[in-house]
Amino acid sequence: MIRVNLLPHRQIRREARQREFGLMALFSAVAAAAIVFLVYTYIGGKVESQLERNQRLEAAIATLDKEIAEIKDLKNQISVMLERKQVVENLQTNRSEAVVLFDELSRQLPEGVYFKSIKQQGNVITLEGVADTNARVATLVRSLNLSKWMESPSLIEIKAVTTNAQKQNLFTLKVNLSKSQADADDASTPASKNVGQP
Repeated sequence: MIRVNLLPHRQIRREARQREFGLMALFSAVAAAAIVFLVYTYIGGKVESQLERNQRLEAAIATLDKEIAEIKDLKNQISVMLERKQVVENLQTNRSEAVVLFDELSRQLPEGVYFKSIKQQGNVITLEGVADTNARVATLVRSLNLSKWMESPSLIEIKAVTTNAQKQNLFTLKVNLSKSQADADDASTPASKNVGQP
C-alpha cells in the first residue's frame, strides 16, 4: 500500500489563504481609509462652503438692518415734515377766518349792542356782550341765524344790571361757525387776492 503525505500541500495552501486574507484585509483597510478621507474632505468642503454662505448672509443681514434703520429714520423725518406741513396748511386755511368772523359779527350787530368778549373753540363761538334791551338781543340772535357764516345761535344767559343809573342787559350766547361757508371762502380767497393785482 502506497502512502502519500499531503501535509506540506495543505500547509502551503493554508499559508496562501492567509496571505490572501492579509492582502484582502490590507486592501479593505486602505479602501476604507480612502473612503473615510474622501467623505471627511467632502463634508469639510461642504461645511466651509456653508460657513462662507452664513458669513455672506450675516453681512447682508447687517447691511439690511442698517438700511432698515435708515428707512425708519427717514419715515420719522417724513412724518415730522408732514405734521409741520399740516400745521402750515391749517394756519393758511384759518388765517382769514378771524377777519371774516369779525367782519360778519360787525355786520350782524344791531344798534345798541356791543360785545365784551368773543371766544372760539373749534367751530363754536361764545359771545358775551351788553344790550340796551332784550329786543336788541333777540334781533342779534335772528341776524346771526340768517348769516351765511354762522348757524344755530343759542342764548345761554341774559340778565338785567344797572350801571351808572342806566339799565343794561348782559347776555351770553353761542353760535356755530358754518364750516361749509368757511371752506368756500378759503377756496375763493386766492382768486380774490389776485383781483386787485396788476
